[in-house]
Amino acid sequence: MGSYPVTPEAVTAQWLAERLGREVTDLVVTPFGEGSGIIGQVTRARFTSRGAADSVIIKFPSAAPENRGVAMHYNMYGREVDFYRDYASAIPVRVPKAWAVEFEPASHDFVLVLEDLQGFRLGDQVEGASLADARVAVAAIAQMHAATWRVDLPGLRSHNHPSQVDGMIAGFELGWPVVLDKFAALVPAVAADIGGALPKHVARLLREMSSGPQSLVHADMRLDNMFFALETEASNLDAATPIALIDWQSVCSSCGEQDLAYFLTQSLPPEMLRAEGAGLIELYYATLCAAGVSNYSLADCQQRYRTSALYLMCYAVVISGTLDLGNERGQALGAALLGRSLTALADLNAFELLG
Repeated sequence: MGSYPVTPEAVTAQWLAERLGREVTDLVVTPFGEGSGIIGQVTRARFTSRGAADSVIIKFPSAAPENRGVAMHYNMYGREVDFYRDYASAIPVRVPKAWAVEFEPASHDFVLVLEDLQGFRLGDQVEGASLADARVAVAAIAQMHAATWRVDLPGLRSHNHPSQVDGMIAGFELGWPVVLDKFAALVPAVAADIGGALPKHVARLLREMSSGPQSLVHADMRLDNMFFALETEASNLDAATPIALIDWQSVCSSCGEQDLAYFLTQSLPPEMLRAEGAGLIELYYATLCAAGVSNYSLADCQQRYRTSALYLMCYAVVISGTLDLGNERGQALGAALLGRSLTALADLNAFELLG
């Protein structure tokens, strides 16, 4: 371990003051919120500085062995550290300021001290996105992808990586029987009939997603990782859109539709996605074009969205079927994203891609 805390209990006022460059007293560190931080521990540190109350967010490795094992397999802690060190400045979307960015590759111990985003409203994936928030998010996602469209970002790992292929196959095969047992009521008949074949197609789906134009993608683009600016704060944003994105542990290069599909199919209520999904995909595409993307068709965008949505069923199965979701809110999150994913795929007739 380096000279930094890797559990909430190890944080001291002296250490935090050194990182912030100012006095810290009356320090109290508490969990950020119920059900937050599936792969890592997310805490809020409240303290007094310069005579006023203040706070920051501090992230640590997960205390759950199975969740930490997933993070280590995909180098998720190291990737988030790399994002704040190397890539955050490349995107036109607001991200938290970082005061401490530490990672030990041998142990995967890490700590991040991040801005506590004030004047923002955190999305709630269990509740699902409103149409207004969905439009804001889709436009921001497209602007991020357009800014990094075909841009070479040294060291940024492709999502089509052997550890990703192997991990998704193994995780799905472990989680699918659990899903069929625990969440049978959420599984449409077509998914129950053919969904188990998905592991045989993971490598192909990832090859298709990694062909054609690539961008920097968040790869965990769900509502719980989005902060929406309150109306009074929108004018103070550093970016062009009133949204901030957190939790960059999966950052990679891939087709931008991977982020779009993950957000739409697992953060929107099914009835909204049925009514508004086509229009939101068109908004994404129009925003890409307005930001300078050319020689790319709407049909290509729609196809990569469908392919990505099917692949991302792996995420839903791994999260709901293999991870320790911790508490009642975490359990509700697993059920919500799983049910939405499977319903969206049935609506898209995407299971036919497994034929």
